[in-house]
Amino acid sequence: MARSPYGNYGHAILTAGALRTPDRVALTYCGERSLTYDELNRSVNRRANALIAAGITPGRRVAVLLNETLRVAEVYLAQAKIGAVTAALNPYWPVETVRDVVAASGCTALVHDGTVAGVVEQIRDGLPAVTTWIDVREPPAGSDAEPPLGGFHDAPLALYYTSGTTGLPKAVVHTHASSLATAQIWLDVPRGPDAVFGTGAIIWGIGFPAIVGPALYAGMRLVLEQDWGPANFLRVVPREGVTHVSQIPSFYAALLGSPGHEDVDLSSIRVIMLGGEPLTATMLDRIRARLPQAAVFSYYGQTEAPYTCMGRVDDGSVPLGSSGRARTGNAVRITDQRGHRVIDEVGEINLAGPHRMAGYDGPPERMEEVLRGEWYVGGDLGTLSADGVLRVLGRREDAIVKGGVWTQPAVIEEAASALDGVAEAGAVGVPEGAAEQRVLLAVVPRAGHSLDASKITLSLADTLPAHQRPDHIVVAAELPHAQDASGGPGKLLRRKIRELYG
Repeated sequence: MARSPYGNYGHAILTAGALRTPDRVALTYCGERSLTYDELNRSVNRRANALIAAGITPGRRVAVLLNETLRVAEVYLAQAKIGAVTAALNPYWPVETVRDVVAASGCTALVHDGTVAGVVEQIRDGLPAVTTWIDVREPPAGSDAEPPLGGFHDAPLALYYTSGTTGLPKAVVHTHASSLATAQIWLDVPRGPDAVFGTGAIIWGIGFPAIVGPALYAGMRLVLEQDWGPANFLRVVPREGVTHVSQIPSFYAALLGSPGHEDVDLSSIRVIMLGGEPLTATMLDRIRARLPQAAVFSYYGQTEAPYTCMGRVDDGSVPLGSSGRARTGNAVRITDQRGHRVIDEVGEINLAGPHRMAGYDGPPERMEEVLRGEWYVGGDLGTLSADGVLRVLGRREDAIVKGGVWTQPAVIEEAASALDGVAEAGAVGVPEGAAEQRVLLAVVPRAGHSLDASKITLSLADTLPAHQRPDHIVVAAELPHAQDASGGPGKLLRRKIRELYG
């Protein structure tokens, strides 16, 4: 039996759209260029045929180091069509990390753009196994006909990297099938016929199947930018009529914490997807006050199982602080230390579904720990209600133990953020890893406000039980966040808070 072309990620994501609505705009790039689904498909086909001419064959591992978002979309989709395995490199890694990841991943070809030409020159001599180097600065010439499809269903599509606390980033193997399952997220979130998804440079890596793939698969218009920080966000949203966005709550702390947004028309936004960090009641209230027309969804997933759960929180469909229910086709459960399923008890979060990774690349390090039959268990703690609503409590290593009671930092941070004048809060236990800890709280004042640590201590004593009350409070100008390629703040770095103030 002939293989269905719709088992190939590139064909299902893009070619199907070109067949369905060829003249519909698929994407706009930095306000300078627009491509219909037919035009984008032809551009991807030219790229795919050029890769074939350069010797890229099905199953060959090709490292991709790109920073230009349009090139990311073209190359990732082109390699998907021809069956090459994309090693999706992070252009913000140190040069040594890039080199070592390429070597460890068994790549024999590397595709890059002009923004990383200096990095390429530094790593060439250290990668003798890489025999093909492809610069995509110039658009490829040649045929725009559909290339021969080279990968289907359970064949590896890409290696997406997740950083660990030590060693090189782990390579997560996703297949054509798992990535297509991730692309179906808009089955569970409303969208209209003129939906426009806005995003920035974060689309390399797992951001591609979690953002670009779903948008194109759903027939949305994708707005690609190089910068998706607050300042450019305020320019692009009204210019492009962006309706759908996906960020972390810290983005809105930065956006709404300064007066620059106040006179900008953001009324086109209809859906806000928030994940990666807890969403506090205070932050939700600020978002609702500024964007009352937008539905706010929380979601939960990991690189190994993206967008497993989601739910709307602004209208009470699911409780604030939860990540919703498992989306269509997926499953979630909580297990205790013996691996037994529990309800309304704290335990490890288990995720399952066709979107789950095939495994980690290379030696089976930690595979038995994280893959338990159909389930992926990644080290997050949570609870699950009887009606299937997931509440994520945080990482096992982030939890604070005081007075013999475990507390997740988000509980303390939410209480602090609710106080007048507090823009952001971060809580950690000190010393790190101790059987009994003190609570260290760092707070950032809102613009135009000042904070007094002693007054915050008194206020929190009225709202928090003894085991959650801060033992030491620091008023800081800003909290440390991971670097985010979109230009906005990344995840809160609690470990850095401990290093700075503990």
